[in-house]
This record gives sequence, structure tokens and C-alpha cells, in this order.
Amino acid sequence: MSDRWRHSLAALCALGDGARAAAERVNGSGTDTTMAIRYATEADYVRGALALLRAHLDGRRAPQRLPVARVWPCFRDVWQHQALSRLGGVWRAIPGRAALEQMRSAPTDPLLDVVIEEAEALQASLRGHRQLDRMYESYIPGPTSSPIDELVGNVGRSAPTLPGFPDPGHALNRAFPRGRGTRIQPGRMAEFNQLATDRHAVHKRAVAFGDAVLALLVAHHGDGGAPQAGRLRGAGLWVGRESVLVPHRPKWPTKLSGFQFAALAGMAWLVMACAALPLTFGQRAHLVFSHGTLLFLAVGAIVCFGIGTIYRFGPKWIQAPDARAALPGVAAALAALLVGQWQGAVADHYFAGPYDRYEREYADECLAASPYRRDAVQSRVSEGVLIVSPISGGTTLRLGPAEEGGMHPLRPLDQATRAVLDKYGC
Repeated sequence: MSDRWRHSLAALCALGDGARAAAERVNGSGTDTTMAIRYATEADYVRGALALLRAHLDGRRAPQRLPVARVWPCFRDVWQHQALSRLGGVWRAIPGRAALEQMRSAPTDPLLDVVIEEAEALQASLRGHRQLDRMYESYIPGPTSSPIDELVGNVGRSAPTLPGFPDPGHALNRAFPRGRGTRIQPGRMAEFNQLATDRHAVHKRAVAFGDAVLALLVAHHGDGGAPQAGRLRGAGLWVGRESVLVPHRPKWPTKLSGFQFAALAGMAWLVMACAALPLTFGQRAHLVFSHGTLLFLAVGAIVCFGIGTIYRFGPKWIQAPDARAALPGVAAALAALLVGQWQGAVADHYFAGPYDRYEREYADECLAASPYRRDAVQSRVSEGVLIVSPISGGTTLRLGPAEEGGMHPLRPLDQATRAVLDKYGC
């Protein structure tokens, strides 16, 4: 057995152990985090088994690393929600028709027959996932029908379907029902039960498929010996550490107190003050008309980030009792006041016009006691050049670039200007 196959089989064995350990944790606790980890580990096991099976059937070397899902480091709450709503990606990991055809076209092997059987079982689960909702229809209840009779389809009549969509279970007919209730289509209860059974059996079938592939690969590439589990990767790393993956966090109160509302108002004020920063700096830099789209996108990004931060951490910030719940809002309001007061001055400092820049760089510094001080000169801008002429007579200064909203310092543009600045130590 090559080192590549030995390493891959050990990694696949570790994925299987992680999936079984996650299933045991679900039976013990059954929290949302343990369920999300279980779904993700099962999807990792199926993906890893399918990747190695394809390499075996194609006669290629085993991949260096098996594909596993990443747990989002900064958005673990969102990752948990996605894993729960999409079953950790199990449906997308199930072998498709091309993989089944590749298995069936391979040389006959009893162990491969077991793999094909488990893959077909997974396909049945996928079919149940896709077709189960199509068993429902919109209906019009009868005048003397009970809810139980209507559910099983004993009474009432099917509602008319939308034009062009004769299937009563079509998504459009379910999204825009023309009846007053929803039920299982009459005469399809047995099919509904079978699809529901196949759909719920996907967890056991995913592990069984991975085990069958592992047994096949061990027989062909493992020298007859069971592989030792390697280093676990993916969601299986968090089995037993669910509280670390997604810690328990306080939820939003059903009714906000006055202090909590004041805290949220202060946070919202800070978000609005920060959202004004791109527009303030863009206006000083004369970029509103040339890059207005980017500026407003930046405003939207800041607003979305601020709202997301408040939604994520707000319940923790305002959970203090009584007036102490308003302290985060007070701090946010003070910060918003400072941001609102200082952003204009800071923008003016960095994106000053040529006259303000001349006063700041020369007239108020090295030329303060010279004939080129602020109240002793006449200045104008011509073709990007600041022309400064002393009233008492003398050399005219030519400085540039003289641009509105620029960040470049003024520099002498001729030797006469350079000589005057050197004379006064500029």
C-alpha cells in the first residue's frame, strides 16, 4: 500500500469516527449546535468517501487531502443556521447519476455491489427530499368535514391549478394556492410515507455509504488490515466542544425597557455618524460626482456592518439591570458626537484647498514674519498654479499643484520661488 493511500484511508476512517461520535452526541443532548455538527460531519464523510472511490475506479492516486467543509471562524452563528437549514450539505454530497454509472460500469466486485446499493439508497433519500413537498396540494374543504378527514383526503375537493401548471404539487401551485387549505393528495398517502421514510433515513445511509466505501478501499489498498484513524479535520474537530464553537448568548428581550431603548438609540446614532464619513470625505475631496456610486456603497456597507454588529452583540450589551442597560448607548452617543464634530475638521485638514494649504504650510509657519505673510499678499490660482504676490513688491511665488480637495503639498515651481523659500528657511 502506498503512503498516499495509507494517509487517505486513515483520514477517511477519522471522518467516519467523527460522524458516529457526532450522532452519539445528538442522542445525548440534541442542541442546535450538535445537530449542525452531525450534519456537517456526515456530509464530510460522504464527500471524502466519494472522492476516494472515484480515484479508485479511475485508477488514479489517492488525493492528498479529502474535501471537508470549513467552519466559518467569524460567523459561526450563521454557519450553524446554514448547516441546519441545508442539512450540512448532505444533499449536495450524495453521489449523482454519473457517479452511479461509473460504479455500475466497473468490474464486478461483491464489495462494490454493496457500495452501489448504499449509493442507490442515498439517491432514494435525495428523491424523497425533492419530491416530498410535491405530495401536497391546495384543496377546498367540504361543508361538513373535520380537520382529520381533510388531512387524509377523505372529504373536500382539490382546488383548481394555475393555468399551464397542471401538477397540483408544483411549487407555483403551492406558493399561490387557489384553495383554503393544504393536504396530502388523495391516493398518494403510501407514496408520501415512503418518501418521508427515505428522507429521514439519509443520516444512517450516509454513514453506511462511507463505511461501505471504506471496506472496499481497505480490501484493495489496505493490505487486508484495518487502517488507523488519522487526524480529524472539518466539523468533526468540534465534537464534544459545541459550547466553544457556538457559545450560549442572550437573546433579544420580547419587550424593551426605556433604558434598553435609549441604549439602542445611542448605538444607532453612532452607526449613522460613521455612515456619514465616506460622504464627508468624498465631498471635501470633490469625489461625489466622479465616484458617487462607490461612496454610497461604502455608506451601505458601514450601515450593514453596524446593524449586524448591534444585532449580534446588542442583547449582551443591554442585559444589565435598570439604568446600567443604557450605559453602552451613552458611550455610543458620546462617540457619535465626537465623530460628527471631528469628521469635517479632519476632512478639511487632509483635503484642503490651495489657499488654506498655503496658509498652513507657509504663511503661518516659515513666512509668518516676512512680506509673504497672510495679510500682506495677493493670491490667485491659474491653471493649477498658486500665484502669490506680495503687496509691498518683490518676487512672485509660484506654487503647485494648486488643486481643490488634493492631498499633495505645495512645492515651488521655479528657481525664483525656491530661492525665496530658502531665504526664509522653508
